[in-house]
Amino acid sequence: MFKTSKIQKMLAGVVLVAALPLTAAAQAKDPVKIALVTSKSGGFSTMGADVANGIKFAVEEANAKGGVDGRKIMLAEGDDESTPDAGRRVAEKLAREGHNLIIGPITSSISLAISQNLARWDAAFIGTMSKADKLTQDACNPRFIRTNHSDAMDLAMINEWVKGIPGNNFAIMAADYVWGQDSAKSFEAAVTAQGKKVALKLFVPLGTKDYAPYIQQLKAANVDAVWVADVSGAIAFTKQAADFGLIPKTPLIGHALLSNFVVNATGNALTNTPGNVGYTPDIDTPQSKAFAAAFKAKHNRLPSDTEGQAYNGAMVLFQGVALAKSVKPEDVTKALRGAQVDTLYGKATVRAADNQMVIPNYVARVKTADGVLRPVIEQTYPVSIVPAASPLCKM
Repeated sequence: MFKTSKIQKMLAGVVLVAALPLTAAAQAKDPVKIALVTSKSGGFSTMGADVANGIKFAVEEANAKGGVDGRKIMLAEGDDESTPDAGRRVAEKLAREGHNLIIGPITSSISLAISQNLARWDAAFIGTMSKADKLTQDACNPRFIRTNHSDAMDLAMINEWVKGIPGNNFAIMAADYVWGQDSAKSFEAAVTAQGKKVALKLFVPLGTKDYAPYIQQLKAANVDAVWVADVSGAIAFTKQAADFGLIPKTPLIGHALLSNFVVNATGNALTNTPGNVGYTPDIDTPQSKAFAAAFKAKHNRLPSDTEGQAYNGAMVLFQGVALAKSVKPEDVTKALRGAQVDTLYGKATVRAADNQMVIPNYVARVKTADGVLRPVIEQTYPVSIVPAASPLCKM
């Protein structure tokens, strides 16, 4: 009896010792080290706060469920100051400190400044807000994945949408940088293809506070509607357009104008204004419903468009880590390339040719829903209208 008991104890000890390396290995999995680089100051700081909210919510939610692939997520934050130079500097600093999975930049100029340095920093970048086609065309990068709509995707939608927009004579007011210029070119191409015309084009420098000179020109042009693509100045422009009587007499059509933070800051000025949206809680998928419900339970409100898009990008990043079974940046983006992933839009494919995620597109109108004034989706455009990858992208 004694001998049997002694043997059993010895065997139990062997089993325990054998198990220890496995437990240690599980505990020693490298964490997912993310660099949240967004605008805490400068012209995009209000939008940057929403980006940070969405990503932090995703990180907290994932960590509460045990992390990603058994790995804890660690977040480091940096302020890109709404400028490309500051964005590049802070992204490099965080990447070289080990937080080399980058997410959060808003403007295309900042994203371009970061994207071209990814290999040098041994980093990867999940783009959630920047729309410029260049990011997935001649400046495409195997380490960059875009999870939001590109300008080309918006243009494909606009080509369909303008067929039903009243009026034949339009003006454009756009921000004077890459995204705004691309937006203006896209809208002009779409309306002129329909036999309509653009009578006036105005490009506004970043940081503009006084829109009176532009509004005077828009009023004098006597157009049927104004295409507006100016995110950083959207609040000031909308308020002044209402004060000076441009709206509601002359309707606005928004490209990224219908962000919740703009609607919330401008009273009723944007009521009934149509425009494209990247996300609203109206998107009828299990993933979107679950996110909106969880977000509301914590914050006592529905998520904004920007918070939704940021959260969605984090979802995709986490799946890249799980698919790669690695936190090495190159492994993560390689695993996502061509993969089908779960998103707030349902199942979506990251197109292998250019790392653009292919998702439906939406037009909304500002109206009261759920007790608040917000963009409400009116039309959904299927992925079948998404243009093919550009041959300019060489990866």
